[in-house]
Formats: sequence, C-alpha cells, structure tokens
Amino acid sequence: GFYLDIDIDRAAAARHGLNVGDIQTVIATAIGGMTITQTVEGRERYGVRVRYPQELRDTPERLAAVLVPVLHASTAPTANSGGMGGMSASVAAAGVAQVPLGQVASIKTVAGPMVVRTEDAMPTAWVFVDVADRDIGSYVAEAKAMVDDEVKLPPGYRLVWSGQYEYMQRAAERMKVVIPATLAIIFLLLYFNFRSVGETAIVMLSLPFSLVGGLWFIWALGYNWSVAVAIGFIALAGVAAETGVIMLIYLDHAWKARRESGRTTVRDLYDAIVEGAVERVRPKMMTVTAIMAGLFPILWGHGAGGSVMKRIAAPMIGGMISSTVLTLVVIPAVYSLWKERALRDVTTKEERT
Repeated sequence: GFYLDIDIDRAAAARHGLNVGDIQTVIATAIGGMTITQTVEGRERYGVRVRYPQELRDTPERLAAVLVPVLHASTAPTANSGGMGGMSASVAAAGVAQVPLGQVASIKTVAGPMVVRTEDAMPTAWVFVDVADRDIGSYVAEAKAMVDDEVKLPPGYRLVWSGQYEYMQRAAERMKVVIPATLAIIFLLLYFNFRSVGETAIVMLSLPFSLVGGLWFIWALGYNWSVAVAIGFIALAGVAAETGVIMLIYLDHAWKARRESGRTTVRDLYDAIVEGAVERVRPKMMTVTAIMAGLFPILWGHGAGGSVMKRIAAPMIGGMISSTVLTLVVIPAVYSLWKERALRDVTTKEERT
C-alpha cells in the first residue's frame, strides 16, 4: 500500500514559533477532518466534520500549500519593583500569520504494508500454505521438522502453525472427550436394556468389527482423517450397536423358548442361535438397504457443504456393510461361545451335586 508520510521539521517550526502539536492539529483537522458540531434533523443527530476539499489535499504538492496559523506576540519590558535589574515578558496577541505546511514539514508518498496484523500485542507476518492431496496433520508435522532443522529464528521471534491445523488440534482435543463419552453412554444404555454385563460386552466388543468397513471405504475414496469423518464413525457406532441389540434380542428369545420347553443341550443352543439369526436376516437387510439408500445420494452431491457431508456419510456406508456381516456372523458366534460356557458350568455343578 501507499501512504502519505509527513515528517515535521522541528527546527523550521521553531523559527516560526510553532511546536509539533500545532502542526499535527492542522494536519488532523485539514486532512483527516474534525467534528465541530452536530446538526439536528428531527430526532436524529449527525456530526458535522470540517476539512479541506478533496482537490486541495489529493497530492503531496497541494498538501504542502495547506496553511498553518502562526500566533505573533509582542513583548514589553517592565521594571522590577525589587530594584534588581530584570525583565518580565507580557505577551499579548498582536495578530495571526499563516505558514504553508511545506515550509515546516516534508510531505511524500511511501510504500508500506497494506495491513499491519497483530496478535497478543505483537506484530505478525503470515505465510499462506495451500495443502493439496494430503492431510494437514502429516504435512505440518513434516514441515515443522524441516523448519526446525533449517530455520533459526532471531531472538524475540516465534513461529506458530495456525489456520485449519489449529482448528484440527482443537477438534482433536474435543474428540478425546467426545468419543469416550459416546462409548460410555452406549455402554450404559446397553446395560440398562439387557441388565447383563455379558450381553453388553458382546455388543461393545463387536463395535470395532463394524468400523472396519468404514475405514476401508474411506481409504478407497482417498479421504483423510478429519472431524467430519470422526462424526461419521460416531454415528456408525450408534447404528451398529442398535442392530447388535436387535440381534441379541432375537437370540435371547429363541434360546428362552428352547429352555422353557426343557431343551437345554448344546445342540438345542445351536438350533436356537440359527433360528434367531435367520429371523434377523430380513430386518437387518431392510435396515442396511434403507440407510445406504439415504446416504448414497450424499456421495454424489456437489452443493454447498457437500465435501463435509461426503466425509460423514462415507464411514457409515462402508461400516453398514461390515456391520451386516458382524450382526449375522460374529455376534451369533460370540453368543454361542458365551452360552456354551454357561451350559458347561451348569452341567459341572449338577454332576458335582
């Protein structure tokens, strides 16, 4: 940017009986303008500012012709009543002269920064970096190592990585609280539903299997880890837990019906698990189809916010595929191992009795 630099010549100002404050007042008033009164327009008040017209202040040459008032004073000697020789000055205004601003100051146009940025009361300089085809976290980590090795900052200088990287750090700190809190809430809700730590643990331990599909799908699309992706995984964990709960309810009902009929062997347990799992195939496929049908259009959208929504939907789409395998295969298998162990414990106690 270009700025008007007015450098006051103190010696020239002193010869005319002026001080720096007088000249600066003229500069502020004639160039910047000064509010001298208010105009009343009904219930409205408007300030009235006075300054030189544009044509008298648009170039350094014309500004040099701006007049600075000089107060002339006359002094008269008076005898000191104490009998000692001396003089005392009595100043009376005798008249006002005007001196062009160019005689008491140099005016020129200089180049300077368009904006002076400050943070924490310190001037800052910004270097903008556009990161493409990679995640910000790994780029900044590599750039930090390179800068630390090759750049030696002078005393009083410091280097801060800001922008999206700073936002990502803040979000990561929040996620360290949000994700454990989400898992804890899911665990409590499952426990309140089943009233059994074992069945709750089956659903919780199976959640990582449902997240595998989301990770593979993100890798296939070339997405990097971000806050939107983390939100998608949180939503996926909730959906996977919900479908796991329904599967366990079907298995429990089938096994309870077998036990009420007096069939409590391992073979009966297998039959109950197969029956409960088969009954869950249709509702599970309907759930997966409905969720994926609602999320696939988001991957094809290109409107405002589309890039963020894609990264939220991608983990859920990939996770629903692995969640289907989890619900239909892994949970029945884990349930079978858990109930078989319980049956063996009951059989062992009966034999001892």
